[in-house]
Amino acid sequence: MSPLRAPWSLRELVTGSVDGALRRSRERIAETEPALRAWVELAWPEPVAAGPLGGVPLGVKDIIDVAGLPTRCGSGLRAACPPAAADAAIVTAWRRAGAVPVGKTVTTEFAFFSPGPTDNPSAPGHTPGGSSSGSAAAVASGQVPLALGSQTAGSVIRPASFCGVAAMVLSHGRFPVDGVTGLSPSLDSHGFYTARVSDLALAHAALTGSPDAAGLPARPPRLLLWTGIAGPAMRAALAVARDRLVAAGAVAEAFPDERLIAELTAAHPVVMAYEAARERAAELARVAELSAPLANLLQTGARTPEAEYRRAREFVRSAASAVSDFLGSYDAILGPAAPGPPPEGLAATGDPVLSRPWQALGVPQVAVPGLSTEDGLPLGVQLIGRAQEETGLLATACWVERALAE
Repeated sequence: MSPLRAPWSLRELVTGSVDGALRRSRERIAETEPALRAWVELAWPEPVAAGPLGGVPLGVKDIIDVAGLPTRCGSGLRAACPPAAADAAIVTAWRRAGAVPVGKTVTTEFAFFSPGPTDNPSAPGHTPGGSSSGSAAAVASGQVPLALGSQTAGSVIRPASFCGVAAMVLSHGRFPVDGVTGLSPSLDSHGFYTARVSDLALAHAALTGSPDAAGLPARPPRLLLWTGIAGPAMRAALAVARDRLVAAGAVAEAFPDERLIAELTAAHPVVMAYEAARERAAELARVAELSAPLANLLQTGARTPEAEYRRAREFVRSAASAVSDFLGSYDAILGPAAPGPPPEGLAATGDPVLSRPWQALGVPQVAVPGLSTEDGLPLGVQLIGRAQEETGLLATACWVERALAE
């Protein structure tokens, strides 16, 4: 196996020995970083053994403040910014859990579409996705066992699918966003990457103090199956996943209203653009210095009438109630994590369309790796749960991961 394709299990690390983990991470980055280009800043603190995670190395997306390091947001506008005076609230929470930030990972410009230089360790020469590209690639390549991302559209789930790793998006508002350079206050959510879903469960338990979902009693879940606008390879993979899960005892029934999700998908970019134009007003004032995708987003949002924005927000609220009713006695929604495998080339980051509706609702999402195309390109599925019910969703995702592996 190539050194760029050896993810590092958080669970194996924590249940074994964390001693020497920072040294191992430093060595791994030195070995792989010249080809991968996942980091914009590295800082090697003294080893610590605190919290449930005991001092595991942590990558932090470069829109999230880490005390002593600059937050450049992948933009030339921030090239000369001073180091942050304090950690973002989410970094403080991860430090309390025992994670140790070792540097800042590559992001697209202000967490939008303009790609950074990062390659895909699981599919060299193919995009790792965006905007949390550096964090996904750093975990997929075994540089660190845990890394932070953020999601406003599909910035956590899509890179996980493209890089063949697990990821979780927390419910909107689950943790404060103080110290995070965001785009859209009603959409921005925290996320994180690990090698496998069972590692996500361990990390989430350490972060929140909730039970480790991987150890909860397992039962075959009841799932609603949603296909969205996935391409042929992803549809085939989703069919394989469905068959394996049903064979293992799960119930998988069709989502009852695909049209509602399509309308949610259309409402999301209206909300995102309108809010981004106001949240990033200082950057809008220097629009000629921005990448074309970000400039277009901010200019579109500035032209969007307030009435259109309010209609979109109201539709999202009504759709949230309908989706909650649909879930009813089901454990989660199962769907594609991306339209297909990672596209070839590094000039674009892929399409977030299959995350937009769920991000509009602000519900937790888990990317489950393990599937691939016939020529070995990664394909991930995602599970979508109820707001603020991350532990239950992770328990379902752990069952799904085991069933797919078997």
